[in-house]
Amino acid sequence: MDSLASLTIVLLLVCCACSGYVLDDRSGLGRRFDGIGAISGGGATSRLLVGYNQDYQQEILDYLFLPNFGASLHIFKVEIGGDAQSTDGTESSHMHSPDDENYQRGYEWYLMKEAKKRNPKIKLYGLSWGWPGWIGNGTMNPFINPDITADYTLKWIAGAKKYHNLTIDYIGIWNEKSYSVEYIKTLRAALDSQGFSNVEIVAADGKFAIVGDVLKDPELAAAVSILGFHYPGTVTTEDCMKTNKTLWSSEDYSTFNDDVGAGCWARILNQNYVNGHMTSTIAWNLIASYYEKLPYFRDGLMTAIEPWSNHYVVDSPIWITAHTTQFTQPGWNYLQHGDGTGHLVKGGTYVSLTNGRDLTIVIETMSHDQSICIRPPLAPYNISDQTASFNLQGSFATINKLQVWYSKLGGESPTLFLQKDPIPVVNGSFNITLGTDEVYTLTTLTTGKKGSYPPPPSSAVFPVPHVDNFESYPLYSEAFGFADQAGVFEIRDSGNSSHGKVMQQVAMEPPVRWCMEADLPITYIGNQTWSASSFSVDALIGSPTGGALIAARVKRGGCGTYNTGGIFFFVYANGTFLLTSNILHHDILASGQAAVTAGQWFIMQLTVKDKTVSSIVGRIDGKEVFHVSKVPEHLPTHGFVAVGAADFAGNSPMMFDNFNLTSASVLSTTEQSPELPYASLVH
Repeated sequence: MDSLASLTIVLLLVCCACSGYVLDDRSGLGRRFDGIGAISGGGATSRLLVGYNQDYQQEILDYLFLPNFGASLHIFKVEIGGDAQSTDGTESSHMHSPDDENYQRGYEWYLMKEAKKRNPKIKLYGLSWGWPGWIGNGTMNPFINPDITADYTLKWIAGAKKYHNLTIDYIGIWNEKSYSVEYIKTLRAALDSQGFSNVEIVAADGKFAIVGDVLKDPELAAAVSILGFHYPGTVTTEDCMKTNKTLWSSEDYSTFNDDVGAGCWARILNQNYVNGHMTSTIAWNLIASYYEKLPYFRDGLMTAIEPWSNHYVVDSPIWITAHTTQFTQPGWNYLQHGDGTGHLVKGGTYVSLTNGRDLTIVIETMSHDQSICIRPPLAPYNISDQTASFNLQGSFATINKLQVWYSKLGGESPTLFLQKDPIPVVNGSFNITLGTDEVYTLTTLTTGKKGSYPPPPSSAVFPVPHVDNFESYPLYSEAFGFADQAGVFEIRDSGNSSHGKVMQQVAMEPPVRWCMEADLPITYIGNQTWSASSFSVDALIGSPTGGALIAARVKRGGCGTYNTGGIFFFVYANGTFLLTSNILHHDILASGQAAVTAGQWFIMQLTVKDKTVSSIVGRIDGKEVFHVSKVPEHLPTHGFVAVGAADFAGNSPMMFDNFNLTSASVLSTTEQSPELPYASLVH
């Protein structure tokens, strides 16, 4: 008996104890696969990345976007900056006011270009979280004038093409907020009339409410190309299917990027199609590149939070992504449910995809506890080891071997994206033994690769002292290390030869907000565990009714900035100052006169001594204006250093120069932060 006949008998004998699954395209294919993606923004989630040394920054971007290297993403979704807090910070709008347009602000343009440079086929998707205040015309409704809002969005799309040669493929409405049917129709008409009929509208980046409107309104149905849902728990509804629309999980994951987070990602990447017929899954967020202690820390595919050291971590979700992205492309098709897509008998799922020539099968066997996502709750279920028998029929019947890529999550030494020996396919059949918490990719493609670079530099704390005169940056960019939490701080020309370039607060009015928003502009820097610190900054108040702010021990950021505690030193153009323990001016610790007027530069200095807050000292132009030695016990024991403005001062600038952090130290043991009220927000 020859070896092939022997192997066939062995396979048949083993198959008596295994579950069988057929892969067959003869009855047709399933839905078109639209790709796997990730989000930069919602908000400011890539903020620290742009401060990295170019060499290390390029390595990070390769892990995210380079085909057949790392995550190899198919879709890149970005926030359309709206001068508003949108989870971990604010991002600058291309139009701070109706007569203002600038397409050099922020870092999303740069990241999109870098993604396109690595993968010219990557799809680009823009979505607003917040909007500059003028869009709402004094209200919190961005759709009060649909024509104005559509023009604002259209200008962003046109600016992407004109100034950066970027073609936007998809555009959203308003992240997780109320949508306007009138606006969607207006936007569609504007896109078509201005030569952007290629741009597909995704609606409504939230829950399922849009589905009913699409079913009853043919004009709306014609305007919307894709129904995009957030955190659907891998399921959609019968009405979703009735629309005959493309269905996406247009934001998902948002889970701490350890091995449990990777298990969450592995499970939903398969099950969003198996259970919900969703043909794209997009992760929030692309890269956790925002300060520790800001909301949803490390909820990215990888982590890069130290531009001062250039340390970064390629976390396990990168390699879970690769199991699908490196062996498929948008435009492939899933095989139909029951003919290549479905549930495994003892738990887990499998999906099969083809381009009409090649075949890729992705199998996941995630256990409940190894795959819990941040939302929604995951009902209990059981899974056990199993042997599966696959039978390839139709155009796949002649395949004689499949390449194998394997991951095993959990335990002390997880295995990530390991290439194993090819599996033989005999007479169209093969068996595979599946343990729990495993991911297999079986494919005819031979192009997969686990890319790597030498280890990055070691982790290090934020360096002190830190001095910045803001002269080295391009105009309209952001200063190193500063993370805007309300308002927008850009590098601008001061018009003063003694100061040159400065960091200027440029948001003219409070935005149409996405979440609770601080009533005053503020930007953080450093380390949330700093207890003692001393720093100074030159300030110029542009408005006679305005004021400048510096702060220490600022406790909370993100959507919790609006009422955070800390030590806040306000100086006003009317010649007064306040020291408070809350950003809302609650609990005044000191007040008095200050020799300050609008339009004149002065130096503010704040020193917080001793880890137990033995004293707080404030100076203006070197002169001590307060010394508080008896400090209430309720003050935060640690937090960020910050600068800001006392309010949004219209067209009057608030400028800062010569930031000088001379000392900062952390508590030896910091208290655990309590659960924050914004922890239940989605993005």
